[in-house]
Amino acid sequence: MQLKRMPKKKRLPAGRVALILFLCQMISALEVPLDPKLLEDLVQPPTITQQSPKDYIIDPRENIVIQCEAKGKPPPSFSWTRNGTHFDIDKDPLVTMKPGSGTLTINIMSEGKAETYEGVYQCTARNERGAAISNNIVVRPSRSPLWTKEKLEPITLRNGQSLVLPCRPPLGLPPPIIFWMDNSFQRLPQSERVSQGLNGDLYFSNVLPEDTREDYICYARFNHTQTIQQKQPISVKVISAKPNRERPPTFLTPEGNTSNKEELRGNVLSLECIAEGLPTPVIYWIKEDGTLPTNRTFYRNFKKTLQIIQVSEADSGNYQCIAKNALGAIHHTISVTVKAAPYWILAPQNLVLSPGEDGTLICRANGNPKPRISWLSNGVPIEIAPDDPSRKIDGDTIIFSNVQERSSAVYQCNASNEYGYLLANAFVNVLAEPPRILTSANTLYQVIANRPALLDCAFFGSPLPTVEWFKGAKGSALRDDIYVLHENGTLEIPVAQKDSTGTYTCVARNKLGMAKNEVHLEIKDPTRIIKQPEYAVVQRGSTVSFECKVKHDHTLTLTITWLKDNGELPSDGRFTVDKDHLEVADVRDSDGGAYTCVANTTLDMVSASAVLSVVAPTPTPAPIYDVPNPPFDLELTDQLDKSVQLSWTPGDDNNSPITEFIIEYEDAMHEAGLWHHQTEVSGMQTTAQLKLSPYVNYSFRVMAVNSLGRSLPSEPSEQYLTKAAEPDTNPTAVEGLGSEPDNLVITWKPLNGFESNGPGLQYKVSWRQKDGDDEWASVVVANVSKYIVSGTPTFVPYLIKVQALNDVGFAPEPAVVMGHSGEDLPMVAPGNVRVNVVNSTLAEVHWDPVPLKSIRGHLQGYRIYYWKAQEGSLKRNRRHIEKKILTFQDSKTHGMLPGLEPFSHYALNVRVVNGKGEGPASPDRVFNTPEGVPSAPSSLKIVNPTLDSLTLEWDPPSRPNGILTEYTLKYQPINSTHELGPLVDLKIPANKTRWTLKNLNFSTRYKFYFYAQTAAGSGSQITEEAVTTVDEAGILPPDVGAGKAMASRQVDIATQGWFIGLMCAVALLILILLIVCFIRRNKGGKYPVKEKEDAHADPEIQPMKEDDGTFGEYSDAEDHKPLKKGSRTPSDRTVKKEDSDDSLVDYGEGVNGQFNEDGSFIGQYSGKKEKEPAEGNESSEAPSPVNAMNSFV
Repeated sequence: MQLKRMPKKKRLPAGRVALILFLCQMISALEVPLDPKLLEDLVQPPTITQQSPKDYIIDPRENIVIQCEAKGKPPPSFSWTRNGTHFDIDKDPLVTMKPGSGTLTINIMSEGKAETYEGVYQCTARNERGAAISNNIVVRPSRSPLWTKEKLEPITLRNGQSLVLPCRPPLGLPPPIIFWMDNSFQRLPQSERVSQGLNGDLYFSNVLPEDTREDYICYARFNHTQTIQQKQPISVKVISAKPNRERPPTFLTPEGNTSNKEELRGNVLSLECIAEGLPTPVIYWIKEDGTLPTNRTFYRNFKKTLQIIQVSEADSGNYQCIAKNALGAIHHTISVTVKAAPYWILAPQNLVLSPGEDGTLICRANGNPKPRISWLSNGVPIEIAPDDPSRKIDGDTIIFSNVQERSSAVYQCNASNEYGYLLANAFVNVLAEPPRILTSANTLYQVIANRPALLDCAFFGSPLPTVEWFKGAKGSALRDDIYVLHENGTLEIPVAQKDSTGTYTCVARNKLGMAKNEVHLEIKDPTRIIKQPEYAVVQRGSTVSFECKVKHDHTLTLTITWLKDNGELPSDGRFTVDKDHLEVADVRDSDGGAYTCVANTTLDMVSASAVLSVVAPTPTPAPIYDVPNPPFDLELTDQLDKSVQLSWTPGDDNNSPITEFIIEYEDAMHEAGLWHHQTEVSGMQTTAQLKLSPYVNYSFRVMAVNSLGRSLPSEPSEQYLTKAAEPDTNPTAVEGLGSEPDNLVITWKPLNGFESNGPGLQYKVSWRQKDGDDEWASVVVANVSKYIVSGTPTFVPYLIKVQALNDVGFAPEPAVVMGHSGEDLPMVAPGNVRVNVVNSTLAEVHWDPVPLKSIRGHLQGYRIYYWKAQEGSLKRNRRHIEKKILTFQDSKTHGMLPGLEPFSHYALNVRVVNGKGEGPASPDRVFNTPEGVPSAPSSLKIVNPTLDSLTLEWDPPSRPNGILTEYTLKYQPINSTHELGPLVDLKIPANKTRWTLKNLNFSTRYKFYFYAQTAAGSGSQITEEAVTTVDEAGILPPDVGAGKAMASRQVDIATQGWFIGLMCAVALLILILLIVCFIRRNKGGKYPVKEKEDAHADPEIQPMKEDDGTFGEYSDAEDHKPLKKGSRTPSDRTVKKEDSDDSLVDYGEGVNGQFNEDGSFIGQYSGKKEKEPAEGNESSEAPSPVNAMNSFV
């Protein structure tokens, strides 16, 4: 199959435009190309090419020129009508017609008046093929009349009043432009308060004293005649009295609450509201039941005028202007109606037909009101024109069938309504012409490789020929899809390669014959700069050299040019160009800049630049080091579909050489404002070839890097939109999981906008059962990342694939992944559940696996529910039992249950677990744990100590873990040196909770070890210590209770004579001190201790007895000191505040009681109040000094 014409249109290079103008277009809208070779023998009806405007206003001081130009073959003759009748130009000596043209020149400058030639003119161009007519040209001379004389009285008014100064200019043609000035020709200032209306009047919302002047002058400028007319000056005097009272707005124009406005489509709609008031009102505009068009609405004259350009029927409606000041608001509604003079919807086009062919002329126009369509043939109404059997009129269409050469004519379509008319000429030219090729034979085309090649084949023929292209001498037809044939016959090779070189033949055929033409194509290697000039930093006075090595096609002539800052090199002998080198000697500061090497051939051009930085010679002041300045002058070249070359000029390196450039890009289409890393290049490069992705609107920026850091980004480059292409990749993370038992949810990670490669990104989702024979089912979706397939079997494997596509095409075939439809709860419970009790706290459970088909999902494991239950009440109390759960992953069929309680009754069941949940439970299995050792007894107390006995009380273990068989009590004495005595072992029946030990030593500390036993063994022990009381011969005061345990390891020191004497001396000193305090108290004074007691009001401090002058018992709740190491609490673990538990021995060796070297006592008066932690089970309370005194006396 040969390559035929395709309706694809592409933009051609400017160099081809001259040839393309000759190419034939579609038959329904063709003009015969006016090629000289064709014009010699090819006839064509007339076509009006130039004419004067419909409303033609002329300058009466100049000659009148009415244009009418036309083309045709043979050349047309011209005639004119004036006011509907023939205008015989030969009879008027002032009128001449331009030779070879229909343009009239009326010489009124020598004699005659312009008014004489006012009228409606129409031109007719005629040859043997028909007649074309011009528009009706209305010729009118411009007019600039003077103002009528009038006497203007001075105007006097009070401060704050409103004022309107009328202009009323004379009617001119065209209407004049109005403005107000003073005698000095200075425009009068205008503001929200003072402004000029559309009618030219000057409006004052309120006057001020500074408005007083005698030269308010209205001027009318008539542009056509370049004249200005002036009205008589108006005098205004404002009396500077107290201003009028403030008042709400009222409208000066328009009057009333409503008004109407009519405008034609396409014109500028101007609506005006000017209000007076004090203070000056502000004007607002709204459109009722609509909004003002955003891009076509403008406010003029301080918002007093609303303008809408290119007005259309949609702009009809009610517009409301609102005037507002501090005292109120007023509004005016303007009803706007938009009418329309006729405008084209489809103007008739020229027809070139061959004999026997069919065709149509269509004339469609619109307007408001709807225009009337009428046809003319060769300037004569169709109704009275000669009859043509090949044509049929159907309203706005003329249908031609089986045309003959006599059917050639020029038809006029006239569309008119009350606001104007349209007139269009369209010829029907019936020709019988064999194909002709207008392109010169053996034309040679030379194209650079990898660029488009366009081979021209301008043709003509009637009927319209078909065009085919062949390559090579053997005439092999072009069948490859790499070629594109345009409708004008041009052959395009989008990407020309070396093998595209050869001879191409263009063949044009119609039923009358065939024509062909050969052209030749040569593909040349591109010119490349293989070594670019490098950035240089040199010292002033030195020499620098730039190198630019170029590789080019040897058949093309190469020219290398050097530029400085995009201009010519200075005409200075210091600059030397030698082949591919540029050398600059004796470098000066002015030599710094960008040097560009430009390599030109007749087909292409490439360039590369380098920057020369000139620095001062050493020694120099210490340089300032900083990050580089940003690069600049970014430029995109060699713009291809998937690559572009970016070049830039480096900024100042700030005395630290640039090591690299970082290039970033922005995708303005998908991620505007977000910059991504593109690449890095060496600091010596100033260009980079960048790989691009399809359908991305790229902008690039460059940053320079030196040892101190990174520069600021450059200004972004121009944007470059790459062509769309099919996606390169498919979505990732494709999964298929069911959310319900009867569906399959397919999810994927969608492509981002950058990956889409084109508009219309969609996804083709395909699926089928893995083990079935079904075909792939598929659906195309967009803007989602999930698709749900309904009605699937439960938990069936599926093969899934998701493929991306866009408006260009499909991505590569995607990978297939496996998923499963939705899971359902397992149907079967594990069977053959077996329990093996390992010990009293551990059991092992075994079960048989559940068949895979009954799991109906992904096996996640097995779950054991177990709980402690009383025998015989398993079912009855199940709902109130706290169950424990253990999960065993995957397909395990056994597991251990740790942490069981010994001597307990347990039940359990097993369930299989999948992604949906648990299956049914297996039948409950019960088991018992054996006895274990008990826990320690819950408590152990020692009560009722006597001289030779202690009573023990305890609570049984909280967890007996079996049946208690007995208790074991072990105890041993502790002597004063903390040595342990012999251990006594005693068995106590299990039903006892109290036991008395007798025949113990008096005043002896014992340590007890106590634990319970079951058949499994002994449990944890609890320990305690206690002391038997001393005998009655001791030094303990009579008021100490019998049950009070005493720390008495220091009894022997109390019997020493020196100690007793010392204590007596201390007691005597204390007694003397108390007597002194008592005396002072009787005198009304207060001792420091008393002051402290009064300040704190301690309720535990007892007052001194007033009757005998002695002290009551004194106790300080804050001074509880720890016992010394050898002391112990009583066996009932309590201390009574009214009893003394101190001795002098305690004070002798206690923490807070010491003797000085001279034997004086230092007790609690040392002021210490430290609290130390009690040791073991000891009490933390220690005696106060007063208690010591009481126990001594």
